[in-house]
Order: sequence, then C-alpha cells, then structure tokens
Amino acid sequence: MDVRKLAQEIIDGRRLSRSDDLSFLIDCDRMELCEGADLIRQELCGNRVDLCTIINGKSGRCSENCKFCAQSAHNCTGIKEYQFLEEDEIIRECRKNAEKGVHHFSIVTAGRSLSGEDFEKAIHAYARMAQECDISLCGSHGLLTEEQFQRLYQSGVRMYHCNLETSERFFPQICSTHTYQEKIENIIRAKKAGFAICSGGIIGMGETWQDRIDMAVSLSEIGVDSIPINALMPIKGTPLEHEKTLSGQEILRTVAIFRYLNPAVWIRLAAGRSLMEHSGEQAFLSGANATITGDMLTTSGSNIREDQEMLLRMNFDISRSL
Repeated sequence: MDVRKLAQEIIDGRRLSRSDDLSFLIDCDRMELCEGADLIRQELCGNRVDLCTIINGKSGRCSENCKFCAQSAHNCTGIKEYQFLEEDEIIRECRKNAEKGVHHFSIVTAGRSLSGEDFEKAIHAYARMAQECDISLCGSHGLLTEEQFQRLYQSGVRMYHCNLETSERFFPQICSTHTYQEKIENIIRAKKAGFAICSGGIIGMGETWQDRIDMAVSLSEIGVDSIPINALMPIKGTPLEHEKTLSGQEILRTVAIFRYLNPAVWIRLAAGRSLMEHSGEQAFLSGANATITGDMLTTSGSNIREDQEMLLRMNFDISRSL
C-alpha cells in the first residue's frame, strides 16, 4: 500500500471503513504513515491546535471496575478522595485557564453517573462559567439520561466527553460493571441533545493493533468531533500496574492511524505524552492537532505555557478565534 498516495485520496474525499483491509496500517513504514497523516491534517483541518484543560470535580470511590483507573473503588491506589468541589474553586480554575488562552474547560467526575445534589451543583457551576468565563465548556459525568443532557446543554455546555476506552471485543477485559453498548447509547443521547462529542480511549492495556484500529473505525462510524488518545501510564494498585509502557514509536503510529480513519476531527493527545520525546512534539507532525494541557486526572500533564511555546515554534495557530 502506498500510504502517501492513500493520504491524497483521503484528502480528495475517500474514506476508509470497516469493509476495507486495514491491516497495512500495522506494518507499513511508520515515517511515511506519519507524513501522510500530517498532510491529511494540514489539508482537512488547517493549522489550528485546540487546547483543553480539566478539573477533577469529584474524586474516588467510583463504583465501576475499570482496570486502568486509580479512582475505582475496586482498586487500592491510595488516591485522594473528595466530594464535589466548591463552586468558587471550579470558577477560579476555569477563569485562570481562560485567561491563559485555553480553548475548552471541563469538569470531570468519578462515578458511573452524576445525579442528585452533585448534578445540581455541576449545573449551577456550568451556568456561572458560561456567564463569567470566556471559554468553551465540556462535561464528563458518565452515563446520563436524556433529561440530564438537556439540562447540561441549557447550562451552557457544548461538548460531552465519554470514552469508548478500547474496541468492542476487548472492552469486557477492561470493565464488567458497564458495557460498551451502554457507552454507545450514552453518546447517542448526548448527540441527540446537541452536544459535540469527545470520545477516544486508552492504548497499551494489552489490546492488539487490530483493537486500536477497530476503536478508530467505531469512532468514525459514530461521528465524533474530538478523539483523545491516552497511552496507559500504569498506576500502582490497579490490575494494569505491571503493563509495559508503550514506546514513543507505537504512540506515533497510533496517532497516524487515527488520523487516516478520522480525517477531519480533533485528534487530541492526552495521558502518556511523557512517553514521547519533547512532550510529544512529533505527534503534532503525525496527525495530532489538539491536546489536554495543564493538570490531568491522576497522571501528570503538560504545562500550558510550555505547550503554547512549543506549538508556536512549530507555526501552529493557538488563537482563541474560531
């Protein structure tokens, strides 16, 4: 397969699908694949990079048994646990990120879903941020009802995050307290309510290359807007604590594959950037055009100013204008 020729075909309108033989993505020349992915990104997405930050709005004691997660009550990680943060703390953090030029800000909460008083607190905090902070809002609160999604949208949130995590085949090996189909149905409810969708997953959990390709294809079929790619950072006390960390080359190939299969979306670097040289600089030349920056959930993230300086040196546009 001539991946450079394929990149031009994608730019011209071709779209790869589940019916195609995609095995070439696994063993073709990595550098050529990354160059093709970068060309697709340039032609179909332009030179803009989207920066988002998150705040851990409620930590620990999650009922779900996801094997990668420090916040699951099934895993003994010693993570700090706390209830929903004070609203003023959330507002301060949102305002600070807006002033630093970040594009999106999201509250992320541990748990299968957010309900009751905690959901009301989130709604009120989002409504204040929408009024007081010059920044786009995203939410990540697990599995919600149609009514909850409607209220979340009315509060000013415009993007919803719900990771598929991995392929449908491999998902039961990672979590058994909820299903892959429940994730899909949740995303459909969010889209119905008007949200843009941020959904991706984690690589390096023991899945195969075919699982990664399957996840990328599924995200294309759903029609998501943003795909965060996390490289597992094994956390002591989780069932995956002894998994071998991925090489930078594996991460770069994965980023490029996701760009070929999702040509015109935000491909967002998330956890694991430290596994690549220079905080993942090369990934931005391999199809990526977005990143989580600042402090992340349970793994250290990247400094906002350093990210901005790096991207400006690479001649990317990080302005707030859309």
